[in-house]
Amino acid sequence: MLAKVFSGAIVGLDSVPIEVEVDIASQGLPSFTIVGLPDKAVEEAKERVRSAIRNSGADFPAKRITVNLAPADLPKEGPAYDLPIALGILLASEQVRADFSHTLVVGELALDGRVRTTNGILPHTIMAKTKKLHTILLPEENAKEASIVDDITIIPLPDLSALLHHLDDSNPIPPHPYTPFESFFLEELYEFDMQDVKGQHQAKRALEIAAAGGHNVLLKGPPGAGKTLLARTLPSILPQMTFDEAIEVTKIYSIAGLLDNKHLLTKRPFRSPHHTTSLVGIIGGSSNPRPGELTLAHRGILFLDEFPEFPRNILEALRQPIEDGMVSISRANGKITFPTSCMLIAAHNPCPCGYLGDKSHECRCTPSQILRYQKKLSGPILDRIDIHLDVPAVKTDALTHDTTEAESSKSIRTRVQKARIRQRERFTHNRTTSNAEMTTKQIKELCKLSEECFSLLRLAVANMHLSARSYYRTIKLAQTIADLSDSESILPHHIAEALQYRPHLETVS
Repeated sequence: MLAKVFSGAIVGLDSVPIEVEVDIASQGLPSFTIVGLPDKAVEEAKERVRSAIRNSGADFPAKRITVNLAPADLPKEGPAYDLPIALGILLASEQVRADFSHTLVVGELALDGRVRTTNGILPHTIMAKTKKLHTILLPEENAKEASIVDDITIIPLPDLSALLHHLDDSNPIPPHPYTPFESFFLEELYEFDMQDVKGQHQAKRALEIAAAGGHNVLLKGPPGAGKTLLARTLPSILPQMTFDEAIEVTKIYSIAGLLDNKHLLTKRPFRSPHHTTSLVGIIGGSSNPRPGELTLAHRGILFLDEFPEFPRNILEALRQPIEDGMVSISRANGKITFPTSCMLIAAHNPCPCGYLGDKSHECRCTPSQILRYQKKLSGPILDRIDIHLDVPAVKTDALTHDTTEAESSKSIRTRVQKARIRQRERFTHNRTTSNAEMTTKQIKELCKLSEECFSLLRLAVANMHLSARSYYRTIKLAQTIADLSDSESILPHHIAEALQYRPHLETVS
């Protein structure tokens, strides 16, 4: 007899439907074959399924069993097909009688029949709703993750035996209730707070602007000036994620297996890879493409400390994803696109020893060493960073005698959140979420500039040698400054402040 059960496969960051067809032939020697481009983990499902069915009180048919995972040209990997294969065998052997034409089935089986947690449940649930599959059978531990999606019946399974009792109505499993988005929000606790940062008032102002508009930042200063502390404090002032943003981030972490018992991520990610991380680790890839650090930082922060120490090929590979908010990875069997809309926060020293221009320490580097170090960062990558910030060493008095109460992250975050709300209202009719993501066309349509502002920009282009990209990035930054000050239009002093954050030409003597 032939049976069919629906399951899903992860392709990039989305789930695609898979038909698990099971045929039990009445003739032929007993065998168990899985076809449809299965990987090693799927091939080994034969032994897990056989043991799980027997240990759950059902009979494993001693006949010729053929399992086809369609479409046959799409590679299948992972243990999530165990449960649909087992259910298909029980249906084909007529041990179970039920209609599964509108049900998605996902889950790994243990030898004793327990249904183990599976990666990528949220994309599977979203796909099930899109394809009008009304019910999803999944591991009990994944039920809350799936319950973020409404209008779908979620049946949490502790083991295969419980599924059998559920289907014969002897012990029905109650559906897991829908979990509203708001119930996931708790008071966020951060390890670092802006009020703990001594001095660095200009740097705090720059980071507030960056957080309000989602702008990239380059921090440059001597060792111990507080560059890393400032970067690690930045998450505490970022605005709260919207529902769509939380779903995007949770999908990525669910597929990567990095949820760590969290069912929905409401805190913006902060990724800080070491400079020895490979190109695939940063951008993503491998034979079956997986998200890299850039994608794991989506809607959050990618912090690259010791920026010039990263290999040149990695720095140049960052250019296109930073500009476009996505990265396309092509392989022989197709192309995968990953989202990369994150804030790039980079930090570096002005020279190899770190003390170039520092009045309290003498620089020990030769001009050739300084030039070689600074040339590691190309013009195109620097041009894609909105805020270039010099972070000087903190004065002794600020560390030991400063008794003034600094502004807390919570207070700054209130202003940032208000500015982001203004931006969301501005971008109501498109997918843009922050000023940093504006296209040139949107800048021309939405950013209101007076003739005085244009005059100031013309002077800046002539005297500061701004490229076309820098010109438009300056306007984006000025718009964020205007949003923070509740201004309906961009004023000349907003342009002037934005121009302060463009890089200054340096000479090595």
